[in-house]
Amino acid sequence: MQRISALAACLLAGIVAVSWHPETRAAEPKDPKALAARPDQPEAKISTSWDQKTAAAYLDQRAAWWMAWPKAARDHETFCVSCHTAVPYAISRPALRRPLAEEAPSANERRLLENVTKRVRLWKEVAPFYSDADRGAYKTVESRGTESVLNALILAANDAQRGQLTNDARMALDNMWAEQQTTGSKKGAWSWLRFANEPWEADDSDFYGATLAAIAAGTAPGNYLTRAEIQNNLTMLREYLNRESAAQPAINRVALLWASAKLPGLLEPQQQKAFIKEILDKQQPDGGWSLSSLVGGWKRNDGTPQEGKSDGYATGLIAFALQQAGISRENPQEKQALAWLAANQNKTEGFWLAYSLNKNEAHHLSPGTALFMNDAATANAVLALTDATHK
Repeated sequence: MQRISALAACLLAGIVAVSWHPETRAAEPKDPKALAARPDQPEAKISTSWDQKTAAAYLDQRAAWWMAWPKAARDHETFCVSCHTAVPYAISRPALRRPLAEEAPSANERRLLENVTKRVRLWKEVAPFYSDADRGAYKTVESRGTESVLNALILAANDAQRGQLTNDARMALDNMWAEQQTTGSKKGAWSWLRFANEPWEADDSDFYGATLAAIAAGTAPGNYLTRAEIQNNLTMLREYLNRESAAQPAINRVALLWASAKLPGLLEPQQQKAFIKEILDKQQPDGGWSLSSLVGGWKRNDGTPQEGKSDGYATGLIAFALQQAGISRENPQEKQALAWLAANQNKTEGFWLAYSLNKNEAHHLSPGTALFMNDAATANAVLALTDATHK
């Protein structure tokens, strides 16, 4: 498996892609910070003309491609659960069910859930996504830690739609807690796959993985967070996320905001306020955010310059995380973000464009792998736009 697809438990692994499709551009709106500072100024109208049907078709097609891609195949006739394609699909695709009047999960959703469930049930038998023998030191334990979180997140989110925790999701959560580190500087986190790819497979990606674990636990239905047997795990997780939050790139603090909405007491009010201000201050004049502005001085491994344009991945994730953290969709800057998303979908093919932090289009393995960032971007945009619509 190429490094670009390494994570997924392979976590929400490796942002490694850029699109080869033409970009859809929107007219530049007024500076959202100016709007926020001048409440007497007329607000710009927000377009809601994004195409839900083509977004679903794009996500479905990409999930099918990933599940059939030979390099994603793993033992016991399963496939790797990638952070760039599989996990975003599992989390976002159900959000389109109601808008599209679908009565049941899509065929690809069912196949993905079956794959995850199979690996959870065979946890002690199934081989890790990567091993020390074929990918180097620590890859076995990193694979186990990463996959345990992703499996729990996917199954807990699925159960939350029904309001009842299944045995399979409970087993996935048990596996997750069993992989949590209990000593050392990473106490409270999980070993995470490292392939020198931001934002999912870098040295700081274990923090991102821990936010996903918090989301998984907080999403699980049936008063799961009150269970006595997990209280020590939750304490270690909260302590780790608070202890390490100041040292993280901004994109990881965005994920922490999302997690704080699912895990009560994770952030103090003043911390949350400071993180929100930091993120809003990075909004670009067109209303979007650029992922490259949220990762410090990260350099691409192919030596090409980072893309500074607003992108669907950062804008979608931030708009959604802010909503989850309690920011109203009527907030001027949130409205500008949602307007950017509505205006910047490729209406013909359904996707939102994003850019790899690790390499440009010319250095990708294939046209299919060059779409990984678009897969995650489209999922984030769908989450943000459907969440705004339903509230």
